[in-house]
Amino acid sequence: MTVLLADSPLSQPFFQHALLAGTAIAAASGLVGYFLVLRAQVFTADALSHVAFTGAMAALAFGTDLRLGLFAATVGMALLFGTLGRRARPDDVVIGSVFSWILGLGAFFVTLYTTSRSTTNGTAGVSVLFGSVFGISSGSAIVAALVAAGVGLLVVLIARPLLFATLDEAVAAARGVPVRLLGHGFLALAGIIAAEATQAVGSLLLLGLLAAPAGAAIRLTDRPYRALALSAGLAVLETWAGLFASYAVPKMPPSFGIMAAATAVYAATFLIRRPAPVPRTRTAVPTGT
Repeated sequence: MTVLLADSPLSQPFFQHALLAGTAIAAASGLVGYFLVLRAQVFTADALSHVAFTGAMAALAFGTDLRLGLFAATVGMALLFGTLGRRARPDDVVIGSVFSWILGLGAFFVTLYTTSRSTTNGTAGVSVLFGSVFGISSGSAIVAALVAAGVGLLVVLIARPLLFATLDEAVAAARGVPVRLLGHGFLALAGIIAAEATQAVGSLLLLGLLAAPAGAAIRLTDRPYRALALSAGLAVLETWAGLFASYAVPKMPPSFGIMAAATAVYAATFLIRRPAPVPRTRTAVPTGT
């Protein structure tokens, strides 16, 4: 019994740190991702994934903390998208134009980093691209969990007005809902969680953590608050599945395990047929004889 407990992944400090950070990041990603999908802003998340890489590489190239570059780039770019877009909802033209520029800038910083500072941390670029959740320290795990918990709490607090503004923007504005302010605030939260998710699954795969659980939840239920909770729950379960699978198969990167679970769940939703809503009929009331 003692041997089994000793061999359990939960007894390993690195796995405990990954589970703590991964759970909080996944829950917040599911909440943010639901609104990204509902507001048709998935392309924004894709752009932020590349912005995260560019910001991190810029920070490394100039010898500063990688996380500083991550947060500054993702949050700053998210707010820029909101400023350029109508009512803080950027369209594909805005995102695509900035996207191409960011990719070129990222290539420049990669070259600068690899030719000048790569000897100090040669695996940093790979970690940014594919994540390094098993390498996260205790302190970093706690900080990541607290930041993600804060993002999740803020999304829950603004969920009602944000849902109103998402489903009927004109009516929400007429009712006094600060649509533009909500849009900027939500994009800032998306930027923060994009930076955090980079630590778990990497910049290349963070789009999957934001979009796949939300997409599955929307396919499974048409009730907004139930779908919001389901998106967060699926993201957490998929992260757990990926972490345990990666521990069981050491050659499997945790980011791949998480994305494989998320993809499998989303694909499975296509096999589930929701019953069609039963139309309501009025019962005829006799008028008497």
